[in-house]
Amino acid sequence: MAAKSKAAKAGAAAEAVKNSPYIKALAEDEELRANFYGAFESARAAVGRLQNGKHPTKQVFEDKKLQKDVKEAAESFKEAAVALRSAQHPKKRKRGSIGKLLVVAIVGAAVALAVSEDLRKKVLDALFGAEEEFEYTSTTSPAPEPETSST
Repeated sequence: MAAKSKAAKAGAAAEAVKNSPYIKALAEDEELRANFYGAFESARAAVGRLQNGKHPTKQVFEDKKLQKDVKEAAESFKEAAVALRSAQHPKKRKRGSIGKLLVVAIVGAAVALAVSEDLRKKVLDALFGAEEEFEYTSTTSPAPEPETSST
């Protein structure tokens, strides 16, 4: 029975690996494979330089070729990690695109209101109603003019 359960677990693991987006990306992307290969070669060269019998601390600080190999390995691993992350979510949209659009629209509306007097009047009329135009007529008669005597 143990052999059957081990075989079932192995089959399930193989199926999980087969459906993994990371494995698919590695199989399909030539640049990703090149990054992994370069990282592996640089790391192997760095380990070889560390194992040449000198004190590792001294080598890390003084050996320029070791530093170069470590730097190249780190850069290759970084590029591979970025490529794998993008392969994990290939259809994911950028976040915040609606929010950015809303901010741009609000700023644009504010600039348009600041620049255009006609637009400000239309907005105020829409918000608070149109101003009523009226003519003022007095119900009282004007005061009589004082008579001035000419001398």
